[in-house]
Formats: sequence, structure tokens, C-alpha cells
Amino acid sequence: MHSIAMHIGVALPTGIPQVEAGQVVPWARQVEDGPFASIAVLDRLVYDSYEPLVALSAAAAVTSRVQLATTILIAPLRNTTLLAKQLASIDRLSGGRLVVGVGIGARQDDYEITGVDTARRGAKLADQLVDIPALFESGRLGLGTGPRSRPRFLTGGMSGAALSRMARHSDGYIHGGGPPRVFKRAADEARAAWIDAGRPGVPAIWGQAYFAFGDAAKAGADYVRDYYGFTGAFADKIASGLLTTEQQAVEFMQAYAEAGCDHLVMLPGVADRTQLDRLADAVAEAGLGADAAREAQGMAR
Repeated sequence: MHSIAMHIGVALPTGIPQVEAGQVVPWARQVEDGPFASIAVLDRLVYDSYEPLVALSAAAAVTSRVQLATTILIAPLRNTTLLAKQLASIDRLSGGRLVVGVGIGARQDDYEITGVDTARRGAKLADQLVDIPALFESGRLGLGTGPRSRPRFLTGGMSGAALSRMARHSDGYIHGGGPPRVFKRAADEARAAWIDAGRPGVPAIWGQAYFAFGDAAKAGADYVRDYYGFTGAFADKIASGLLTTEQQAVEFMQAYAEAGCDHLVMLPGVADRTQLDRLADAVAEAGLGADAAREAQGMAR
């Protein structure tokens, strides 16, 4: 099959409850050895999950090729200067492989526990998207930072304000997930916002999808329902989008590629590494992955 120009990434299972520390590093190594272009992390505080930047540092230490992405990091929960230093550290330790996806998040409890005002989270994120690159470009952080050293920034969100932040301050857009038609509509809106902002070129467009194949499908769906339980009945709709067979994944990936996705991050519903083997087979069947894997390191900037 002719290769389609879309990269496939895989998230670490560090957002899944009760994942043992010993499962994380082998997962990262297997992604590095597979037909994948990135390792990604999710972000949530009030949940049985690992802190994403710590988890990404562990992945950086045992990989050398794949990009390392936050999809997404809830940046307003964090001190801006400290966050910039953490990002600079991961970028330096990984040899410049970091891609920073950020958003405001939707969980009230994460904001309550940090004492951050939810009413200002959008404004704070907009400030961070200006201030963090400026800190990189100033060289004040050390670690070899300077005018041309910063990682790429992607911004998520569906609102007009979120798309405006993306177009004015980011290098691209990351969609939160859903059927290909929903993704295409959001991607078209992101490109339109980019043009309206007078930006040259085109934004990078990333997407996300959950998978748990075969006998793991029920456990994967249960996890997704629990993770998104704060949304109420909508959690069932999210769980219904779980990709449960390789054929489903093949068709979904091809549809996302045709809809204009540059990079699709696959989010595991279970922490079973045999799932990565099955996903790798689906990537090959979809005509994806081989070129993306070779190109991944060159795409980090």
C-alpha cells in the first residue's frame, strides 16, 4: 500500500491507574523500536497517574529517535518560569526532541488543588505561550537555550478563544479526539484561524485516539469512562469511540490522514505491551509508519 504522509505516536500508559513503574521504561523502548514517531503523555493531577514531565523524562533517558510530546500539558496549573526550565531540561536531555502541547484542561479539581483561578486560566495560558518561548529565546534559562532553540508548541481547545490563542502564539493545533469528520471540521477551523491571524505557512495539526484491542477492550472502555467521569454521561460517548480491533484502527488512521492530520497520537486503554505489537501491525496495514519513523527525529524542530 502507498504510504500516507501522517505520523503515528503512542502515549505512555502513565495516565492509567495502578500502572507499575516497571511497565513504563519497557513501553518507551518498544515504541522507540516500532514504526512510531513519538511518545506522548497525558496530564492530570487529581487522579492515580504519573506526573507527565517526570514520565517524559524517563522516556527521554531510554530513547534517542522518537519525539517526546505532551498531549496535552495543563500549563496554567504550573508556575511559568519553573515550567520553562523543566521543558528546557527535557529538551536538552532528549537532544531537542520535545514537542509541547498545551491547553487549559476541563477538570475543576485540578485547579482547586493547586489554588489556580479557573476564571483566568485562558488568559494565563495566552501569557505562557508568549513568556515561555521568550524565556527560551533570551538564553536566561541556560542549557543552550537561545533564539533558535525552543521546541514546537501546539495548543488545544475547541472554542474561538482557544483557536485564536493557537493561531497567534503556537506552531500548531492539537485536537482532543473524536470521529474523523469532527477532527476535519476542527482542523479546518484551526487553519482558518491561522490565516486570519496573518501567520505564514500552515499550522501543524495533531490528533488523538484511544485504543484497546481484543480482550482488552472492556478494561480499556472502563478506564476511559473513569478518566472522563467528570463529564457525566458524555464519558460513555468518549468510551464508545475506543478503537477495539486492528481493522477499526486501520480505517480510523487512514480517515484521519485523509482529513489532513499530520500526527496522530494513539492513547492506550491498558498497559499491555502486546497491544503495541498489534498497533504496529495496524500501522503497517494502513500504509503508515515506515517513512514517519525515519523522519521523526528531523521533525522535532
